[in-house]
Amino acid sequence: MSTTPVPAPPETDEAQAGRERRRGHRGERPSWIVYGLLAAVVLGSMFPLWWSYLIASHDSTVLSRDPFPFVPGGNFLRNAATVFDTVEFWRATVNSIIVSTTVSASVVFFSTLAGYAFAKLRFRGSGPLLIFVIATMAVPTQLGVVPLYQVMARLGWTGELTAVIVPGLVTAFGVFWMTQYLRQAVPTELIEAARVDGANMFRTFWHVGVPAARPAAAMLGLFTFVATWTNFFWPFIVLGPANPTLPVALQQLQAAHFVDYSLVLAGAVLATIPLLVLFVVAGRQLVSGIMQGAVKQ
Repeated sequence: MSTTPVPAPPETDEAQAGRERRRGHRGERPSWIVYGLLAAVVLGSMFPLWWSYLIASHDSTVLSRDPFPFVPGGNFLRNAATVFDTVEFWRATVNSIIVSTTVSASVVFFSTLAGYAFAKLRFRGSGPLLIFVIATMAVPTQLGVVPLYQVMARLGWTGELTAVIVPGLVTAFGVFWMTQYLRQAVPTELIEAARVDGANMFRTFWHVGVPAARPAAAMLGLFTFVATWTNFFWPFIVLGPANPTLPVALQQLQAAHFVDYSLVLAGAVLATIPLLVLFVVAGRQLVSGIMQGAVKQ
């Protein structure tokens, strides 16, 4: 008994175009110009750190004879030991870790919460309020230093890490970043389905908004950690040398009339090592989270 094969349904134009597009992407390879530009960007980004290491690996006498060395010297460990003996490096490192970690976690949580509210909740005045939040980014930080210091002095927080942590618990950039991302990443139908299932407002945010916001939250957390780690202006004003963060402690390496650049740049290289470790450890997970978020969209 013979059976006639059932013809396959005709392929739509959209599906065919998508298949051809995927096939074309597999066959395309970047040209040598693209690789050359990427290599130039990588080398240009690595050059300041490499130059800092070159200077830090010599002593001041060698630098006075040859201020532009191109070969590393052998004094980096000695200069690093001098940095450890001159400033409270380990205490400053612990302070920077505490401040950067706390501020990053707080900025990610509150920015995601506010971004979800601006992006997916309907309430009166949401548009003007978001514009006001974004407009605060146009105000220079230096304009608010004097009243902020007065507030910290009234609270008795000068010289304490709390004075650095509390003003940075949430940022306008973080709110804007998460608002723009969640508007596209979270379908409104998914929120309505969660409400139909009986989920309240915060549970909907936690189980629907947070998983969708992970790629953008990871990028925001990384940016905030780096910015807080390298922040010098406000910690230098409110903390001082008694309880410093790492940039404030490294500033003490500069004498009044003479700057030993080998010691200063040795401290800068040591302060950069934790950031490099962070990028190495979290880089792959960060990229995978971004790719997962792009595929879901």
